[in-house]
Amino acid sequence: MFIIKKLSLAFLLLVSLTALGQKGIIRGTVIDDATGETLIGVAVIIDGTTIGASTDLDGKFEIKAAPGTYTISASFISFATLKVEGVEVKADEVNNLGTLRLGSDVEQLQEVVVTAKAVRNTEAALMTMKKKSVNVIDGVSAAAFKKVGDSDAAGAMSRVTGVSVEGGKYVYVRGLGDRYTKTQLNGIDVPGLDPDKNTVQMDIFPTNIIDNIVVSKNFTADLPADFTGGAVNIELKDFPEEKSAVIGAGVGYNPAMHFNENYVTYNGGNTDFLGFDDGTRDIPTGGSTDLPSFNEARRNPNGSDAVEYREILQGFNKQMAGYRAMSGMNSSMNFSYGNQIGRGDKTIGYSFALTYKNDIEYYEDAEFNLYGKQIGATDYELTALETQKGDFGVNNVLVGGMAGFAIKSDDSKLRVNLLHLQNGESKAGQFDFVSDNFGAEFNAKQDNLEYSERGLTNILINGTKEYTDRGLRLDWKVSPTRSTIEDPDVRFTRIRDEGRGIGTEAGLPMRIWRSLEEYNLANKVDFTKDLKINGKDSKVKFGLNATVKNRDFNIQGFQINAQDVDFNGQYENPSPNDIFREENLWSSENPNGVRFNAPFVGNNPNKYNSSIIQSAAYVSTEYSITPLLKTVVGVRMESFEQYYTGSNQSGDKFNNENVLSNLDLFPTANFIYSLTEKQNLRFSYAKTIARPSFKEMSYATIADPITGRTFVGGLFQETGLIGGENVTLWDGNLRSTRIHNLDVRWELFQDLGQTFSVSGFYKYFNAPIEMVQFLSQPGTFQARNVGNAQLFGMEFELVQSLATLSEKLEKFTFNANLTLVKSSIEMSGSELASRRSSAKEGEVVGTKRAMAGQAPIIVNTGLSYTDREKGFTANVSYNVQGRTLQFVGFGKQTDVYAIPFHNLSFKLSQAFGKDKRLSGSFKVNNILNDTKEQVFSAYRASDQIFQSLRPARTFSLGFSYKLY
Repeated sequence: MFIIKKLSLAFLLLVSLTALGQKGIIRGTVIDDATGETLIGVAVIIDGTTIGASTDLDGKFEIKAAPGTYTISASFISFATLKVEGVEVKADEVNNLGTLRLGSDVEQLQEVVVTAKAVRNTEAALMTMKKKSVNVIDGVSAAAFKKVGDSDAAGAMSRVTGVSVEGGKYVYVRGLGDRYTKTQLNGIDVPGLDPDKNTVQMDIFPTNIIDNIVVSKNFTADLPADFTGGAVNIELKDFPEEKSAVIGAGVGYNPAMHFNENYVTYNGGNTDFLGFDDGTRDIPTGGSTDLPSFNEARRNPNGSDAVEYREILQGFNKQMAGYRAMSGMNSSMNFSYGNQIGRGDKTIGYSFALTYKNDIEYYEDAEFNLYGKQIGATDYELTALETQKGDFGVNNVLVGGMAGFAIKSDDSKLRVNLLHLQNGESKAGQFDFVSDNFGAEFNAKQDNLEYSERGLTNILINGTKEYTDRGLRLDWKVSPTRSTIEDPDVRFTRIRDEGRGIGTEAGLPMRIWRSLEEYNLANKVDFTKDLKINGKDSKVKFGLNATVKNRDFNIQGFQINAQDVDFNGQYENPSPNDIFREENLWSSENPNGVRFNAPFVGNNPNKYNSSIIQSAAYVSTEYSITPLLKTVVGVRMESFEQYYTGSNQSGDKFNNENVLSNLDLFPTANFIYSLTEKQNLRFSYAKTIARPSFKEMSYATIADPITGRTFVGGLFQETGLIGGENVTLWDGNLRSTRIHNLDVRWELFQDLGQTFSVSGFYKYFNAPIEMVQFLSQPGTFQARNVGNAQLFGMEFELVQSLATLSEKLEKFTFNANLTLVKSSIEMSGSELASRRSSAKEGEVVGTKRAMAGQAPIIVNTGLSYTDREKGFTANVSYNVQGRTLQFVGFGKQTDVYAIPFHNLSFKLSQAFGKDKRLSGSFKVNNILNDTKEQVFSAYRASDQIFQSLRPARTFSLGFSYKLY
């Protein structure tokens, strides 16, 4: 009997555990429909039971229940009770209800009843945020990613109003370019793989770990002041709605680039496929500047200097030319995993993602040219200074890893995110080079070998605390970042045609090692206080920010002197690979052999240390003047100090020199007037700033051997002849740009996520920074302050379901956005004089021109089809930017414009299986087979190619499988 009781007890316990294990989970988020903000402490229960939960500080709730179909009630004081019917719970599964919107109950309204299907669209949260936000925002939500089938953030952003995506990676807002765009990750600044860019490489973020991406198009005091076009914030999921593990893979095929036997490449290291060099490209001097004297080696060929000099020569990698081989195709892999679990009164969330991409590009008949104006007043056509046409191949590898952990209770949250990116890009090119060297044509074969290795490691630690009884919220963030760039052993060679070997006419062979290391520590703390002003609900927000940056930069370039070696006499078909043959190197027996010069020894303006100390404080107040008119008024103070240690081209030394010092106040005022429940009218004013980058605020001279262009730091001065008089063209006093911004917007929000909006904006730039060509050195560019500028712009956005035309078209959605901009800049005195001195007969040079980098028109449009039940989506999209001034001409160096690139793409995706765990996608990019071109343009002259690349069409296949 005792044994029977024991067995019965064990059986009941087992049944109980089994039943417990068979429970499902109901999750969701509750927001205030009037403000778009999450609500804390909302009671969410299953009708007819005592089973329920309260929403936490993020407005989220979780209820565990046995399998079945229920009605859920959400109630909160002063709000109408919301009932959600038909909520199905399955064993060991999560039913995510998405966003529940509570309306006010001022007039003691009856309870609101909806079905679960009606609230599953999580785009509602972003739409409500957009409708109720006091500043102008646009964006995309996690639901939109799924709807259109985007795999990464860059693809998703191409449909946001006023946004353009450059090179499939970098996001620019309102056509203003990188300088005026800011990218943040989880609300705090994070550098990208290129620390000289404000924007982060967006294609490294898989959409399944992103909660939403929001673009703020006007400034509020809690945002950093150094953006003008827009601030893009990528918010990662800290508490995934359900357990998810996804593995994916993809391939891409371009008929012009892949499986091509003419692909140009060279031998790299064994770890190139992981995005870093294994030491194959190490510098033979070990990076030392204490190098042996060649003059001493020549005087004493058996001495220690001669021995060391010879060892360095022998230590250079022998390969100086690329070779032709069969190219591969694009490939990618990704994996992500995330979940949230409850532990008592705590919720723990975690996520992990890995991304790997290996892309192959091959450009045939690529062109990089330099043209200038002719001397004669009636010689209108441009003359070729240098032309470079040929083929080059690129192998780009990106490895990304992200991990996040978060824990929260009802009133507090702690989050830690770790991000590491590793990028390696190998290039090899072979070109026909022609130069008009003082009237004598010079022809050569050019070989380029390059490798660039970039790494970024970022940590974000974020804490939030809600003091509900005091109406106070505290949010703090600490984020250290380390960025590195290594360009090891960049190789450049030109061998003259017609058996004339190597000469100085177009530059001796070069070996270049570049390195950059930057540390960035960003900190911020924000307080939000709820209060009453004149009996109305209001908020005061205030906070502090501090950022410290430090960069070490160095270039060590070796000039290879091989003029005295008769390669044509020794070899039937001389090649750059012959330069470092053992028999051609300098020695006591071969005093005219190949030798090297190290011009960086002694004085190196390309070696510098620069640091920034930036601090900020702000306060803003949100107040409803009337029930229909809300305002946020604030002011931000920012202190910015930049210091420089290095030398200039003349050898003058700088030791922690203060090169930029700013203390600014940035006022902002935003107003939103609710014309109706679905219509808003917005107005805003703000002052912002654009500062020079580390690279621009330097004396560095950085050459790009493949394109033949050279960048010169903005501290370097230039003088030149204009009208026969030697004048200062640039004084080296690079400074920040102050911008005044006005925005107005009318917007209409309709059912089914449909919107229509019209925006107007005006911006005034004091001393904008633009890339200007050197008067005396074609192909050399420098960042300079130019005359004051202004622009006027308009934006139109439409998201329209075709169900309004016919019920048969309910699964189709059309989206279109158009941005029109008219910009003008009052040219500086030196630029105006240079343009007038080189003007042609009949040409009238006014005092104004368009802003560089500002696109006059941006068009994003698309048509999508979504069948959620069948798991099928299809989307066709079209993007284009208008003809845009890229580089500013000076004297006989004429303006360079980017020609519109018409990108038509198509994508479809299909989920398979009962649970739709397996999905596949097919995509075609550049359906129109358009060419990316930049041209020189001048009065009555035919446009001439500055740069031309033909990307051709790319066909991509992708697959993903949900393990959970």
